[in-house]
Amino acid sequence: MVHIVPNSDWLMAPRRRDMNALKHVTFAAGMALAPIDAGGAEPAGWQALADERAVIRIADAIDRAVDAQDWTLARSYFADRVTADFSSLSGQPAANIASDDLIGAWAGNLKGSKTSLHLRTNHQVVLEADTATVRSNGYAWNRMEGNGDPLWEVWGTYEHHLTRSAAGWKVDGFAFHMTHERGNPWVKATPGNDTAGQ
Repeated sequence: MVHIVPNSDWLMAPRRRDMNALKHVTFAAGMALAPIDAGGAEPAGWQALADERAVIRIADAIDRAVDAQDWTLARSYFADRVTADFSSLSGQPAANIASDDLIGAWAGNLKGSKTSLHLRTNHQVVLEADTATVRSNGYAWNRMEGNGDPLWEVWGTYEHHLTRSAAGWKVDGFAFHMTHERGNPWVKATPGNDTAGQ
């Protein structure tokens, strides 16, 4: 008598189908049970989820580029002009400026001996057709030796406004509202030295 042993793939196929179905049901249930205001806007399908993830990724990527002092990369996330509001830090009113000027100001301050670290969390996204607003809480420090305490820290809220075009999502509005600061104001106000370590 001949015994036929089924292929193990054939035996496992129903189980794989069941696991895939379970993954899809679990994801759908999670989306249905998630609070609508948790993300700032009710998801309208896969495209809304992809857009939300994309704009959060851009806000976070700007921080990484700034901390790496990669100004070309930082500039790539912005439209040609941006309405910038850092009035709580500088005392200057919000202004619509060339993004090259914004990045140039950051590059002129954070260089050489002056380093930074930016962190953000609690992202809330509002999507409206081809525009998006990302609100988040943030913490940052600047560090530079040379005049007492080498650290200045700041906490606050960020708001990024983005518009989608053929080039993808680009930031055209950027605001930081400080809630608390601590440390050496000299570090905040003094540009880094290009000749550090030479």
